[in-house]
Amino acid sequence: MKGRQLLMIPGPIEFTPEVLRAMGMSTTSHVAPDFIQVFGQALEQLRQVFLCPHGQPFVIAGSGTLAMDIAAANLIEPGDQALVVNTGYFSDRFATILERYGAAVTQVQAPSIGDAPPLEAVEAALKANTYKLMTITHVDTSTAVGVDLQSLAALGQNQGALVVVDGVCSVAGEEMHQEAWGIDLALTASQKAIGVPPGLALLVAGPRAMEAFRRRKSPVGNYYADWKEWLPIMEAYQAGRPSYFGTPPVNLIWALNVSLGQVLEEGMEARFARHRRLSEAFKAAITALGLKQVPVSPNRAATTLTAPYYPQGVGPELLGRANAAGAILAGGLHPAIKGQYFRVGHMGAVSASDILATIGAIEQGLAQSGYKFEPGIGLAAAQSILTQ
Repeated sequence: MKGRQLLMIPGPIEFTPEVLRAMGMSTTSHVAPDFIQVFGQALEQLRQVFLCPHGQPFVIAGSGTLAMDIAAANLIEPGDQALVVNTGYFSDRFATILERYGAAVTQVQAPSIGDAPPLEAVEAALKANTYKLMTITHVDTSTAVGVDLQSLAALGQNQGALVVVDGVCSVAGEEMHQEAWGIDLALTASQKAIGVPPGLALLVAGPRAMEAFRRRKSPVGNYYADWKEWLPIMEAYQAGRPSYFGTPPVNLIWALNVSLGQVLEEGMEARFARHRRLSEAFKAAITALGLKQVPVSPNRAATTLTAPYYPQGVGPELLGRANAAGAILAGGLHPAIKGQYFRVGHMGAVSASDILATIGAIEQGLAQSGYKFEPGIGLAAAQSILTQ
């Protein structure tokens, strides 16, 4: 027996053997010449993965929430106006963080859970006030809702707002061209589609974001998050020099450099296409099994995860049964519907065989839960796409 299950939650995800080997290396000094070279290379590769050649990358020990905190701490001053495009739990979190730093926050809410605010509503809100920044959750991990990021970013740019994108569950999986689309800051965390175990907050700030930071009139209200402390560190490693503010997570950065190299070897357009194909196959299986999804329509559904509702007569016991069949899935997260649905991540190093194994585990769990369906119908639907 293999003795382990596939980790198919929306992060942490399955990691490649090469990344895990880098994690298991003997820890070097954070000022060792070979580590300085690796850190500098990782920073340059982040620019390429975010598709932001003129951006300033930041790699800081912490989670995706820290990345959100860093963005707000450095770009918001008390009294600034901020607009939040709200698609779920993590949009709520961004609003709370912005308010913590003194922003006056306006939210454009989705019409319902599983939906996104219409572009017209966002445009009207932007025209009704002068906002320093707007935040967009590219993929809300609580609802599996993805947004039309390019169009939203264009609206923000047209109205002069800094465009800040929470890409925790999207960067390196969902299509995003940071610089070409006018995104001033994008952030993510290592344990999602970037493909590294948890522990790194990753941001790339474009020129407008950095200029807004430099024009601040008040000090950053968070010591650890302050770019005044971190920017010289990033610049030093990029220039091949040792520097220190806080000890970097050495092994995680070795692993990050390996994973970013794998991402770029695949190629960003090919990677986006692979994620779309695997997502389409998985969602076809869920539909064939008669399960509805939280996103209200296919054009609202994310590429990096799927959020199916439990069918009638089946509840969270499905998760344990799928686990026993070989796939670890996640329960619901959005407070209003938490017990009504589950979530499956399919990002990063996930393969077609992982998709099929997960569908098989779900079918087995559904059958054991008493749900009636034609055995193999989900697998067949996925295969019809994967074999094209």
